[in-house]
Amino acid sequence: MQKQISNQGIYILELFSPTTIRLNHKKFADKTLPKGYLFYVGSAQKNFIKRIERHITKNKKLHWHIDYLTTRSEIKLERIFIFPNATKENECKLVSNLANIFHLEYPLIGFGNSDCNNCKSHLLFSKVKINYNHLCSLYHSTVLFIPSESDILWE
Repeated sequence: MQKQISNQGIYILELFSPTTIRLNHKKFADKTLPKGYLFYVGSAQKNFIKRIERHITKNKKLHWHIDYLTTRSEIKLERIFIFPNATKENECKLVSNLANIFHLEYPLIGFGNSDCNNCKSHLLFSKVKINYNHLCSLYHSTVLFIPSESDILWE
């Protein structure tokens, strides 16, 4: 019997950009992101799986800040860490823990946290991959999903 994933939770999108990029978003128009690994922490308190599927989809209407990264052809979605049943309150704790434990930087202040007054950003950056074993040991209920080319909905 297959276990159902909750309809709510938080997640980390791990993106890789092989080049420096400039976003096509008015709030971040004068900013660039360095090449390397980007970690976006988000939540969905309903339709959790649909939210994850939307992030995997390349061709979509630009709505959230993260859409301006996930739709870029040069940026690859490497991994998705899923925390089923985690509440929105845990989203900010996760951002803080990632930044502190893995010494991640905040590349764009105000990115992805319009509904949050606690965090500088929900987007973090590292020049190198983080230690996944360490991350999973900190959060035992983490589900790791690595999307393949066939999982990405190119539409």
